[in-house]
Amino acid sequence: MGELYHACYRRLVAQVYAFTADLAEAQDVVQEAFARALSRPRRLTDVDNPEAWLRTVAINVVRRRWRRRQLLDTILRRDRPVLRLVEAAPGPERADLRDALAGLPVGYREVLVLHYFADLPVDEIAVLLGVAVGTVKSRLHRGRAALAARLGDYGDSPGEPTEATPAQPSPAQPPRAGTTEVTHA
Repeated sequence: MGELYHACYRRLVAQVYAFTADLAEAQDVVQEAFARALSRPRRLTDVDNPEAWLRTVAINVVRRRWRRRQLLDTILRRDRPVLRLVEAAPGPERADLRDALAGLPVGYREVLVLHYFADLPVDEIAVLLGVAVGTVKSRLHRGRAALAARLGDYGDSPGEPTEATPAQPSPAQPPRAGTTEVTHA
């Protein structure tokens, strides 16, 4: 079990951190996943992919904590007035990936983290989250769009073309295959 811990602890913490945007919570969740593995009668000897099992447990722990936190927040809001319903969007000085991910809906954040940080294929994400493959694809597409909107032109440099302003081929370049060249007289 010690070898498994040293082999995948940091990777699991990084993946859970991308979900929670809270390093201490990510470490707690991964430690709880390892504690659950230790409490199993056969540890993880009967599991084909122990790291995937630990990741599944960690994700479920995060989800359970979020549900409990939402319930507590709902109960607390009944007793005190809501001061602010909408938080202001982060300014350019805070527009980094962690903050942008933290601002996404949980469903989008989960699939983005599992796909890009855990490097899982769509079908494995669907099984892990208990949703259809099409749902994962849709959330990936919408999550990327939401993430791009949150990051704005963070990665664009002044000389790079953006989607809004596509690059025009230079006159010296021949037109691409399958296109026709239109000249104006």
